[in-house]
Amino acid sequence: MPTYTAPTKDMAFVLHDVLKVHEADIPGYEDLEPDFTSAVLEEAGKLASEVWAPLNIVGDQEGCRLENGIVHTPSGFKDAFDTYRDGGWPGLDCDPAYGGQGMPYILGTAVGEIFVSSNMSLNMYSGLTHGAYSAIHAHGTDDQKTTYLPKMVTAEWTGTMNLTEPHCGTDLGLMRTKAEPQEDGSYKITGQKIFISSGDHDLSENVIHLVLARNPEGPEGIKGVSLFIVPKFMVNADGTPGAENGVSVGALEKKMGIHGNSTCVMNYDAATGFLLGEENKGMRAMFTMMNEARLGVGLQGYSVAEAAYQSAVDYARERLQGRAVTGVQNPDGPADPLIVHPDIRRNLMDQKSFVEGARAFTFWGAHLIDKARKSGDKDADGLVSLLTPVIKGFQTDKGFEMAVAAQQVFGGHGYIEEHGMSQFARDARIAMIYEGANGVQALDLVGRKLAQDGGKHVMAFFAMVKDFIKQNEDNEDLKKDFLIPLKDASKDLQSGATYFMQNGMKNPNHALAGSYDFMHMFGHVALGLMWARMGLAAMQALDAGASDAAFYKTKLATGRYYMARQLPATKMHLARIETGADTVMALNTEAF
Repeated sequence: MPTYTAPTKDMAFVLHDVLKVHEADIPGYEDLEPDFTSAVLEEAGKLASEVWAPLNIVGDQEGCRLENGIVHTPSGFKDAFDTYRDGGWPGLDCDPAYGGQGMPYILGTAVGEIFVSSNMSLNMYSGLTHGAYSAIHAHGTDDQKTTYLPKMVTAEWTGTMNLTEPHCGTDLGLMRTKAEPQEDGSYKITGQKIFISSGDHDLSENVIHLVLARNPEGPEGIKGVSLFIVPKFMVNADGTPGAENGVSVGALEKKMGIHGNSTCVMNYDAATGFLLGEENKGMRAMFTMMNEARLGVGLQGYSVAEAAYQSAVDYARERLQGRAVTGVQNPDGPADPLIVHPDIRRNLMDQKSFVEGARAFTFWGAHLIDKARKSGDKDADGLVSLLTPVIKGFQTDKGFEMAVAAQQVFGGHGYIEEHGMSQFARDARIAMIYEGANGVQALDLVGRKLAQDGGKHVMAFFAMVKDFIKQNEDNEDLKKDFLIPLKDASKDLQSGATYFMQNGMKNPNHALAGSYDFMHMFGHVALGLMWARMGLAAMQALDAGASDAAFYKTKLATGRYYMARQLPATKMHLARIETGADTVMALNTEAF
């Protein structure tokens, strides 16, 4: 059975050596001293490895079950969730006005990685609650906040987001769920939603659904969609759960992975709902939750890969197979361990360099969110908006690829269930699909985000890369291994953007056909920038006489690998982009 150990030292390196959070001029960051963050991460890691991780395979094997309208989670999930709740983890970065601890979002992100890696399915129950909390906190009335947030902060009540319907996924303008206004100001919600993660379960007293629906008298299409709070149980005047609402579970989805999470078909039969935010502005309110969720899904991509990587490394060290071509490495055994072989090393280095780069990228994104929220920095808000589809799309594509790569280390033993490696691949697969399939993320990046605010934010990203290179070009070691590859890759990215500007207006298909490659190219450049920053931080630590020199030398070796072996993929992606849409659109639909 796989085990998991939180990589707290790697996390601390990003937080303190690279981002230097304790020195940042952001309200709340003054609390993020190394000793404090280490204590928080170590405590989260202990709960994750000892309580949550052993239940990961239990959740996969047992799944959830629906009996007499009630969803039951796998054995041990409720006790584990109670322990998590009792430790105050759900409210770590929530508003103290509603019982939260008020820590910065970046600390919540780091802790979130630990719990996702240990048990993605179990973590989803609280992860979606945090998103629903954020939407109500941003758009709710004072009464709505008082009614729902304190219980959601403690995860005594959990939350969901209800978008998808059987006939419409991404195209929410086709939505049929209706919301009929009532004389008392409430609405009656009627319709069916599918693929609702954590839609119902036995982990909390109440489930607070955020449901997109349309007023039959409102505008057509997406402009007529509003967002509603629809509790499973109505809330009594004293704040306790009351009468059942018109909400029921029609079925549990049978899925490829994340079996421990209850993915439900939700039926709304004249259920009482309350408008959240403005009428006919439902997508604006929902995107508060969705953008946070997309960064969280990007985190899932590399977090599952981290857990799979740990198992692959352990197996490669222990499994004896063949002899090293350069000479026997294990003379006392019948064969050498797998890890001596170059192709196994390549596989593991692919995983290691991606996971560590993606962690830095995600933490940086969380840092930008803190900067935007706590300091009112509009440039930071615009930049993280640009980066969000990259974090979500690129990291989940690569995260799945790395989970499969970890499985490959096991050979045939990775394909059977004995070692649990197939679960990582199956669980990671959903992250490429939900919260907006990755093709949609690519279209959002190219079709909307590049031109946002007149292209200001993508130009700011290019300037950031250029300035970093210029500021450090006197560092010959950094220049050779990190800055020159980063500069080349950044030029490829700029060339891709230029191609879209020159050709996309004439024929939009030229831009859209290259959008997926552009998203991946952007992801590689972003990780290249992260590795250049990590390389600089590691060199500075070594120059300062760091006590753990081996740790920083390992960082440098891993970074050099990414820059030499992964970053050149930008040239392939650029070549594809510059072929345009002609070959993509060449066939008539009947020819497929």
